[in-house]
Amino acid sequence: MSKLYLLRHAKAGWALPGVRDFDRPLDASGLADAETIGAAMRTRSYIPDLTLCSNAKRARQTLEGLAGHTDTGRVLFLDTLYSEDAASYLNLIRGNGGSGSLLVIGHNPMTEDLAIALSGHGDETARGMLNYGFPASGLAVVRFPGSLADAAQGTGYLEAFLTPADL
Repeated sequence: MSKLYLLRHAKAGWALPGVRDFDRPLDASGLADAETIGAAMRTRSYIPDLTLCSNAKRARQTLEGLAGHTDTGRVLFLDTLYSEDAASYLNLIRGNGGSGSLLVIGHNPMTEDLAIALSGHGDETARGMLNYGFPASGLAVVRFPGSLADAAQGTGYLEAFLTPADL
């Protein structure tokens, strides 16, 4: 069995004049929410072996907030998590699927699209929450019967969907 943790970066402020979208930092609520999700991950023993993190500033800051409260495993920073689609996210997951659990800190709509596509079944409450959208700092926990290298559409079980507002 393997687990995939899909985390949308925490809430970022609007880009100031002259600041690229890629370089937008988290706002105060985003910093607090990242810490809240990190603490919730620790409490629930959601501990990844490997983290793939977008290299965008807001994603890196989200990781920092998590890491202050839980173990994030080995970390790889990838520019492609900022610019690619959900299919590319899945290819990255498969390519790094040798670990038992993997955390992906990325962006929407890719994170939401992938969580929905992979979750063929799941906890009814979690599925209901996910159907209302994937807010900043939202965390989908998708369980697979085998390796993440074999993850495919509809083969995962949505075990949980956490948002800071619900914790």
